[in-house]
Amino acid sequence: MEDKTHKSNISISNILYIIKSDQKKMIQFIIAFAIVGIIISFSIPKIYKAKVMLAPEIPNTSNLTSNMSSLASMIGMDMNFGNANDAIYPEIYPDLMGSMDFLFSLFPIQVHTIDGTINSSYYNYKLKFQKISWWYYPLKWFQSLFNNKGTSKDKKTYQNNAFEPSKEQYDIATSIEKDINCQVDKKTNVITIEVTAQDPLISAILADSVKEKLKSFITQYRTNKARNDLAYMEQLYKEAKMQYTQARLQYASYSDANEDLLLQSYKSKQEDLENEMQLRYNIYTQVVQQLQLSKAKVQEKTPVFTVLQSATVPIKHSNKPKILILLEFIFIGFCLRISILLYKKREELFQKDANCF
Repeated sequence: MEDKTHKSNISISNILYIIKSDQKKMIQFIIAFAIVGIIISFSIPKIYKAKVMLAPEIPNTSNLTSNMSSLASMIGMDMNFGNANDAIYPEIYPDLMGSMDFLFSLFPIQVHTIDGTINSSYYNYKLKFQKISWWYYPLKWFQSLFNNKGTSKDKKTYQNNAFEPSKEQYDIATSIEKDINCQVDKKTNVITIEVTAQDPLISAILADSVKEKLKSFITQYRTNKARNDLAYMEQLYKEAKMQYTQARLQYASYSDANEDLLLQSYKSKQEDLENEMQLRYNIYTQVVQQLQLSKAKVQEKTPVFTVLQSATVPIKHSNKPKILILLEFIFIGFCLRISILLYKKREELFQKDANCF
């Protein structure tokens, strides 16, 4: 046991001796990596993050549902209020925001920088005004050598088509997806949306726009069937009102024209017109009630979101601190130099270790 401990101590002392003997080159190596770290830290474009927080409210619709169901039963309808299950849960909101349909809906958003030098759509901003680090330029040039062929589709007129996107549109949509982070607290269902951009004002604009787009997507989905039913009932309402108006005018016109006639045939015709008018009126009143129920159902299905935290323009950037990048490169340089040194001196190290025994 003592031999193993002695051997370990000798090995550590040899390593320390080798490192000490290489002190000058070690310092040079660390300084070189420190310079590289400084250059890289100042070459990374600044990014800013804006955040919004939402809480979807779960309204108590039992009273509203009960009232509407009672009214529906009075006119012989079965509206099935409150029986449909919502297929979009807060847990899948991040997946929804990562869909091409959602990402493409963000392309036309108008953004402008805090200094006022850029004012364009979000698509053009991502396409033309993004800053990149200098080491990405050789990579882009190398990729362009292989992307020159088959770019006719990319050069066509810009169309917001999520079904058949061009490669340029797909790349921008993928880049936008990386800039948007959506998290949902499973316990409270609080939705946190964080958007990253290279300008503080743009990050805040996008955070607010993404919030509104998400609310619009969810509202459109949940109220889609109810809105279709409402549109159908509005069409029936127009037709029923027009038919009732025509029947009423026809009855009034016939009654006025034949007011003094006592012939039974005229009275029979008048009764038929009156019955037709009454039938059209009954249909009209029933359609009006159904129309009101359809409007109430749209309101019931419309989700409500409470904004817990609005988007604000960030004051500080969200980049990793430059001093931390510098320390990381110093550590990398130190470890790399030690690895190279121990590899070169491995025979000498093992020879000294063997001589001790």
